Amino acid sequence: MRLPLSARGRGGSVGGVTRRTINRVSVGLLVAGCAAAVAIFFFAPPAEPGEYDPLANKKYLQEIRRIGGKGNEVAAEFNDWFAGIWHGRALAGTVAVLAVGATLAFRFVALHPDYLTEEPAGGNAAEVKKSGQ
Repeated sequence: MRLPLSARGRGGSVGGVTRRTINRVSVGLLVAGCAAAVAIFFFAPPAEPGEYDPLANKKYLQEIRRIGGKGNEVAAEFNDWFAGIWHGRALAGTVAVLAVGATLAFRFVALHPDYLTEEPAGGNAAEVKKSGQ
């Protein structure tokens, strides 16, 4: 939904902030996030091959499945995956994805300042009731 021309302001500004400023902040967020991701990737220690992983053991997985069913096994695998994305080089990918997500969220909020303040199509029920009397 585009704002009417009267709400955009002069020079293509939205809510008092120019599109040029929004673009500059967006680029800054992306550059900072990607730079952090690259730094993490190069400075993070490599994964240790001797680390014990209980989910690699078939007997452990059978025991988990016997106790809690397939749902318990899937939950354990998800927990292992989620814990893994916050360590080592996998953290670089996580930071990059979060930087892109934060940039997209910023752009959405900056370009649609009235999105959260708009009233529903029917208006406020209390206002409709007052105007009907």
